Amino acid sequence: MARPCKPEGANWLTPYLTVSDAERALRFYERAFGFTPGEVMRTPDGNIGHGEMRYQGHTVIMFAPEGAWGSEAKTPAHMGAKLPTSLYVYCEDIDALTARARAAGATVSQEPQDMFWGDRTASFVDPDGYEWMFGTNVGEFDPSKIPQCSE
Repeated sequence: MARPCKPEGANWLTPYLTVSDAERALRFYERAFGFTPGEVMRTPDGNIGHGEMRYQGHTVIMFAPEGAWGSEAKTPAHMGAKLPTSLYVYCEDIDALTARARAAGATVSQEPQDMFWGDRTASFVDPDGYEWMFGTNVGEFDPSKIPQCSE
């Protein structure tokens, strides 16, 4: 029997982030977003070399600290850059999650608001500079509410 191309239960796509402090990242994602630690691999000196966070029964991110495994990757905050991507996650109650994230130290970059596609969303920046958008579906897509693009 041929071996499957991915482990059973693994997602087809999981973002892998570089963080400045893996212990802090683990605690932050748990407190701010309600993620739970998954697999956490420690180096011989006891530091996290690889971490995974789970949400609603799925691995949603994996991360490693700057310099882990010989990587030269840096966090957006370390580079002083805003990435052209964000991570979109559905949640049960965006208003409650916003309060939780703010209390945990997330920077709220967009307060909760209803969007034309039917989701109520809010955006956050984590301590390493990654942009997160969380949303709760509250209605149907309404094409009449699509903002007009300026030329």
